[in-house]
Amino acid sequence: MSTNPPTLADLVLRQVAARTGRRVRGLVVEVGPDRVVLRGTARSFHVKQLAQCGAHEVLPDARLENAIVVE
Repeated sequence: MSTNPPTLADLVLRQVAARTGRRVRGLVVEVGPDRVVLRGTARSFHVKQLAQCGAHEVLPDARLENAIVVE
């Protein structure tokens, strides 16, 4: 029985979810060749910033676009 290793997007998604306490609704992580994009909605800018920190913990040198919308 073999399982596939997690993708970079999966790793970032897990770290962001853990860092934010799963407070980003509809969280989507897109990993492209030139950037990482975070999408979803949060209730505060603090949660948005926590999501960004979580992504940088996994990919510290990546160009990051934080497109999380604060409601």
